[in-house]
Amino acid sequence: MGRIIANFFVSLDGVVESPDEWHFPYFDDEMGAVVAAGMETNKAFLMGRTLYDEWAAYWPDSTDEPFATHFNTMPKYVISGSLTDPSWNNTTVLPGDVDAVRAVKESIDGDLGMSGSASTVRWLLAHGLLDQLRLLVHPIVVGHGNRLFDGNTATQKLTLADSGTLSSGVLTLTYVPTS
Repeated sequence: MGRIIANFFVSLDGVVESPDEWHFPYFDDEMGAVVAAGMETNKAFLMGRTLYDEWAAYWPDSTDEPFATHFNTMPKYVISGSLTDPSWNNTTVLPGDVDAVRAVKESIDGDLGMSGSASTVRWLLAHGLLDQLRLLVHPIVVGHGNRLFDGNTATQKLTLADSGTLSSGVLTLTYVPTS
């Protein structure tokens, strides 16, 4: 059985939206190694519809290697009630129900990675499907934008499984849901 592992670039004030506007000054070889290590165990990728639309418009023609090859060749699963004909290769649409996601999770021998879908992570956590939450917390207050957890998120206890500090001041935090 696979694990669902969510990865996020997040600001100190919890913003995950538009990291392209605040994240890149912190991205260096050290962070690149952390991101690459996190991707090594991924056998498939899970995302919501909004992220799918953004990435399907970017990655198929991207020359940003090795990430482009990684995302373009990997099986992708999109949780969506409206997407019917995905154009990005290796994409399967899942209805937004727990049983469909659980079936994919059980069929994967390795990790089902995800990133950038805050509402999807909240849904997975609420339904007991998220196995690990990896955060790269940036030393910046963005002040506006979609936050990882909004005011409608039910209380969820997490346990810190690993932590570290990059030379840029970015914290690496890995949490698992508390049983």
